[in-house]
Amino acid sequence: MKQVSNLCLVVSFALFVLSCGGSEQDAARDARDSNATKMDSTGTDTAGAGKTSSMPASVSKDDADFTVKAADAGMTEVQLGQLAQQKGMAKDVKDFGAMMVKDHAAAGDKLKALAAGKNITLPATISPDMQKHVDDLQQKSGKDFDKAYISLMVDDHKKVISAFENESKKGSDADIRSFADSTLHTLRHHLQEAEKCKKMQM
Repeated sequence: MKQVSNLCLVVSFALFVLSCGGSEQDAARDARDSNATKMDSTGTDTAGAGKTSSMPASVSKDDADFTVKAADAGMTEVQLGQLAQQKGMAKDVKDFGAMMVKDHAAAGDKLKALAAGKNITLPATISPDMQKHVDDLQQKSGKDFDKAYISLMVDDHKKVISAFENESKKGSDADIRSFADSTLHTLRHHLQEAEKCKKMQM
């Protein structure tokens, strides 16, 4: 009976560790939860020092969620771009990957500064969904990698452009809206270049 009890304790502990690990791995979800808490905050700390712990009133839930998704997508583009430089076969694929690293790293720095000023929490690592793209591409090589990578870049940039266009038109916070609008030109250029690469592979 004691052995059964001990076994139950071990299993329970293992499940607890796994559940905690899953939560830590999904940094994007954790960031959204943190931002939701800040929105529910009264705006003052518990010590009574008057420090604000909430976001500006101009930041809506949609604005905060947009920044989290933008950060997640941007970090993914950087990782995939680095992978393209390492595993890509065609020169245009390698060059495209280098452009992704450079441009998305720069946009990510701007987003981090913007989020810090608005007290918005951003994910430190990519989400499990995005990590799956990285893992899938790591299993490919040669022309198969080039084709899969560029195809993903075309699809992803269409989705990202749509999200940035929506934020640039409907965002509540003027600064976040401006970031989205100013980044659109670069994203559209990326899509054009990705589509060129895709045609060259046909």
